Amino acid sequence: MAEKKLGIFEKYLTLWIAICIAIGLLLGRFLPSFGQYLDFLKFAQLSIPIGICLFFMMCPTVVGIAFSDVKMAVKKPKPMLLTIIANWIIAPPIMTLYANLILRGNPQYIAGVILLGMSPCTAMVMRWIMLAKGDLAQGLINTAINALLMLLLYAPLSAFYLGVSGISVPWDLIAMSVIFFIAFPVLLGAVSRRLLIRGKGKNWFDSVYLETVRKISIIALLITLVVMFSFQGEIILNNPSLVAYLAAPNLLHYITMILITYSISWISNWDYPTSIDTALIGSSSHFEVAIAVATTLYGLNSGAALATVIGPLMGVPLMLSLVKFGLRTRHLFPRKKN
Repeated sequence: MAEKKLGIFEKYLTLWIAICIAIGLLLGRFLPSFGQYLDFLKFAQLSIPIGICLFFMMCPTVVGIAFSDVKMAVKKPKPMLLTIIANWIIAPPIMTLYANLILRGNPQYIAGVILLGMSPCTAMVMRWIMLAKGDLAQGLINTAINALLMLLLYAPLSAFYLGVSGISVPWDLIAMSVIFFIAFPVLLGAVSRRLLIRGKGKNWFDSVYLETVRKISIIALLITLVVMFSFQGEIILNNPSLVAYLAAPNLLHYITMILITYSISWISNWDYPTSIDTALIGSSSHFEVAIAVATTLYGLNSGAALATVIGPLMGVPLMLSLVKFGLRTRHLFPRKKN
């Protein structure tokens, strides 16, 4: 079956992302009141604009997955096990190590970077999986399991690793962030798929609804970038050396996790869609929650908040690069043809 022709949003997505990052930085630099106003829009200490955007990013990928695909994905537990090990056993100590080695003497910067390494991305990563032509059903299973684990593990792991640096963690805030940013979009997306197909039919759902919400999803992604980068645009543009300093542990963390997950997938002789899923989920960071936690704990203009904002500054280009790298190397998977 021929692949659909990419629309203008997806075809030039890298350009749009770069433009939106630039807009966010410029807004933060020349109109700092914009970021302050957005920070004011909160419910129970959670960012309303980011929460809305994440919902419209996550929901289109969820509603497009059939239950039969999910059942098939469940039959492949090994990729899920790899992402769990990578995200909750390997990634946290590696990020903590890099943060303490490179950012020594700056506890707030260390705290922000550690918060980035505490969890996998469970919203925006679905966009990367879609763009990389990964297995969406497998990706959904992995992200859903990691979302549930996040509810259980994010608080105690953050308390443990941040405790090493002498920093306390608000366990209740982290749990609420996961619920509003992850659990609610997944649940509502799954329910809406069933209701819409029942009411409008499968053809209308596939040809009209999915095409519309996928465009909305990309727009939500771009708006999210504007919002996030407007928070610290002035500091980022005025202190490029500081940005490079904070980016160093993030860069090393991404490279390390990509090498681990993609190599194990190749050695395990998994197909490409499964392998790129594990690499994307195993290397990405849930910077939305990290930003929410850091800004609440230390304030909008704190060093910890700045360190978390550097996450998407590094993460977005790196994830796009991993998408392109995956597409160029997919012919290498599986390692041995059956």
